[in-house]
Amino acid sequence: GSVNIKLGRGGIREIEFITQTLQTIRGGRDLRLRSRKTLEALDALAAADVIPLARAQTLKAHYVALRDLEHAIQYVNDEQTQRLPKSGPGLEQIAGLLNTTPEALWTQVDAIREAVSTIFDGIFQVNEAEVSQSATWPLGWESGSGSVKPLLLEKLAQSLPDVAESEREGLLNRILRLVSERNFTTSQRSRTTRERLVRLIPAIVESAASWIPIELANLTTPEMVVGRYLTLLEVIVGRSTYVALLAQYPSAMQRVGRVLGASRWCADYLVRHPILLDDVVLFDETAYDDETPTDRSDWVARLKKELEACKGDQEREMNVVRDAHHCAVFQLILADLAGRFSVERLADHLSALADAVLDVVIPLAWQTVKDRPSDVPQFAVIGYGKLGGKELGYESDLDLVFVYDDETLAPGADIAYGRLVRRLMSWLTLQTSSGKLFDVDLRLRPNGESGLVVTPFSMFLAYQENQGHHAGAKGAWFWEHQALTRARFCAGDKTLGEKFEAARRRILMSDRDPEVAREEVLKMRERLDEGHKNTTDFFDIKHDRGGMVDLEFCVQYLVLVYAKHYPELVKNVGNIHLLRLMAEAGLLERPVARRAANAYRRYRVLQHEGRLNAPEGRPVRVPKDSVDSQRQAVLALFNAVLGDKKE
Repeated sequence: GSVNIKLGRGGIREIEFITQTLQTIRGGRDLRLRSRKTLEALDALAAADVIPLARAQTLKAHYVALRDLEHAIQYVNDEQTQRLPKSGPGLEQIAGLLNTTPEALWTQVDAIREAVSTIFDGIFQVNEAEVSQSATWPLGWESGSGSVKPLLLEKLAQSLPDVAESEREGLLNRILRLVSERNFTTSQRSRTTRERLVRLIPAIVESAASWIPIELANLTTPEMVVGRYLTLLEVIVGRSTYVALLAQYPSAMQRVGRVLGASRWCADYLVRHPILLDDVVLFDETAYDDETPTDRSDWVARLKKELEACKGDQEREMNVVRDAHHCAVFQLILADLAGRFSVERLADHLSALADAVLDVVIPLAWQTVKDRPSDVPQFAVIGYGKLGGKELGYESDLDLVFVYDDETLAPGADIAYGRLVRRLMSWLTLQTSSGKLFDVDLRLRPNGESGLVVTPFSMFLAYQENQGHHAGAKGAWFWEHQALTRARFCAGDKTLGEKFEAARRRILMSDRDPEVAREEVLKMRERLDEGHKNTTDFFDIKHDRGGMVDLEFCVQYLVLVYAKHYPELVKNVGNIHLLRLMAEAGLLERPVARRAANAYRRYRVLQHEGRLNAPEGRPVRVPKDSVDSQRQAVLALFNAVLGDKKE
């Protein structure tokens, strides 16, 4: 007996395949990973954090040992063979060349093959039972010929029993179009891709029902999941590596299926950015949990290295930042779908990531501004709303206000900073081949739509601190101070950021008449009601009475009226934590605060689930009776704080 140390399990070819697959998947995104040499490529993969350093070093050591062994075998046999015999004079000669004994050599080879195949299975999770999962579709089904069609419709009826006949026909036509010979040239690679699709599609149709999480059984049907998978295949059909990955590693096919089954939003995201498929297959979601720090400094350092490699090519820079951001968001999604986070913790991560992106992009945008007054911009990005309150969701807009410090600035600084903001906006919102970063809303700046896009800090302060609303007075409205309760410095010049935070504290702690404040808050609440009429029988968890806005207004009112006496209320720590601080300060009865906080937490979970699966752009509305206790809890808070008796 003998073992092929090149092509056998745990051999040279498996190390090369691991390396090449990781390279192909990540190489499009990272130029350093394109080396043809296995050892160099493993170094680059470790440097780019695609695999752990220790694993790369293990694979390198095993690769060198197996290559040395291959040369010894070929030297002894004087021919191109990679077979290591179990016994006999040949084995003794080979062991002698390597200064070892036959027993020790076999012990080493067994250990190497075991280690390599463990790493290989860990990455590709090959499970023999799954690989031989033979779908029972008729042979040659892909031809779509007249005699085969009825059999295929019967197969679809078995796997997707609840689908109307016309819809089944539609699905079948999509499937046949996808594997149609017209899509594939005669090249070997293309033919192989088609054969793989022919194996893959029946397995997808038969597994789809098993990929829907129990809690989504009413929202998501197996044919929706099949439809999402077909859309993805239509996008990647030209990328043979991805098709190979899904067809050869059923665990990869299953993981992608589970992601598509778990979230409509996620499926759309993957179709828009198929480059993220590698993350679905290779990402270890157990790397995240509620204890994982939100600090992004390592991520930023790696991103800056990649940006340096772009040598100032702005289009490439934009795509590199977009790819890195999409990849980071997607890793959070995968961890989220695996149940690794609370909604609050996920929002902390998404908010920290947005801050990090802003910090990376500001200097890139500044570099392109001509006549800039300084090397480093004295410029700060203030986040309001969800970003300010660290409650960012996957699709949230960024509510931003831009300020610059004008104390020591040269003339023309206003023009330079105006240009910076315009460049920054295109950095953030422009659609490139890699998509865009964020939708940005600038309506919260001083003087709203008619205001300057970027404000000198002294002017921002004068505006915020001027309390007058009589005719002609240029001062902040009450609701702008309400918004300020959820504002924070997110990115840019730290000194200016500290100045902003100190000013925010001072403004929030000013003296306010509780009765005037109450009237202002109720007036604003009425205005919001006008703008968000809900005529359905469902409960809009954000805008309806007893929903999220009611609670947020109560918290904002208490901050604005009582921060003067209880400075800890100025902390921007989110509504749930603020309610606790308010109860501790004696401003709320503890049970009222606790029930309201629990209601808010529940609303955030519902909002999050809605974003993942509701049709795009639709407000999150649920049956009234499903949130009855939450509504009552928030209304009790509203009555206690603002004394408005309306239901």
